Amino acid sequence: MTHIPLQQFTTESRNAASANIDTLSTLDMLTVINNEDKKVAQAVEKILPMIASAVDTIQHAFQQQGRLIYCGAGTSGRLGILDASECPPTFGSPADQVMGLIAGGQTAILKAVENAEDNQQAGQQDLQNIQLNQHDVVVGIAASGRTPYVIGAMQYAKQQGCKVISLCCNEHSAMAKIADIALDVIVGPEVVTGSSRLKAGTAQKLVLNMLTTGSMIKTGKVFGNLMVDVQATNAKLIERQKKMIIEATDCTREDAEIALTASGNHCKTAIVMILTGVSAQQAKASLQQHKGFIRECI
Repeated sequence: MTHIPLQQFTTESRNAASANIDTLSTLDMLTVINNEDKKVAQAVEKILPMIASAVDTIQHAFQQQGRLIYCGAGTSGRLGILDASECPPTFGSPADQVMGLIAGGQTAILKAVENAEDNQQAGQQDLQNIQLNQHDVVVGIAASGRTPYVIGAMQYAKQQGCKVISLCCNEHSAMAKIADIALDVIVGPEVVTGSSRLKAGTAQKLVLNMLTTGSMIKTGKVFGNLMVDVQATNAKLIERQKKMIIEATDCTREDAEIALTASGNHCKTAIVMILTGVSAQQAKASLQQHKGFIRECI
């Protein structure tokens, strides 16, 4: 069995602040956890320039019809799947524009699959199964920065000419050495030693939020701070569309409903209709001409 020197990883070291956490009252215990969590946003702040480079890379890929593909194992894999799955309802993006792959496949989303993360070849195979191409961006996610499944995926992506990004919580990792852009969020030791679903997981979630939200904003999915490409798949979201239209145009509710109906429940089209006084057909054509950017239409 391969020996893994865990003591070398910051995420596996012991946290002096929580050394006696099992003896504390519930409130004191939670205070320790909360104080450690406060450090996460500060760690993310330190690498904002690198995250910005990653967002610009993803934006460029989207403009070339490329995809954003997350690869991870365990908590990291689940976080990638969570972020990917929330893009279509939030931004109206195609289902395959952002994808999440996890070591062990669908089963591993809900239940740990033993040894799946150690299969380096599986990382490559999973990317082959979705026909990875050079326009795609692959983001390897692992708190440790050494997960074989993720390394296999990243190496294969490099071979295919893809841009490759790593998201880790340890410095000088094997994954960072492969990546074109290394996002190292150093959050320090966990409250419960080695439980990287805690601060490391929170850090990864914050960064993934930025990657997709930033790239979607830069491809016209947001007007002001309104998510105007939201898909109306239930009553709540239809109501949200109306609210977006009213806030974006300062129109009446009646006018919002009329425009939304005329546009076929397409929020952006309705907004352009009201702001420019054109028909639904003209508004749709304008949006297509301006690649979905409302500001350029008006």
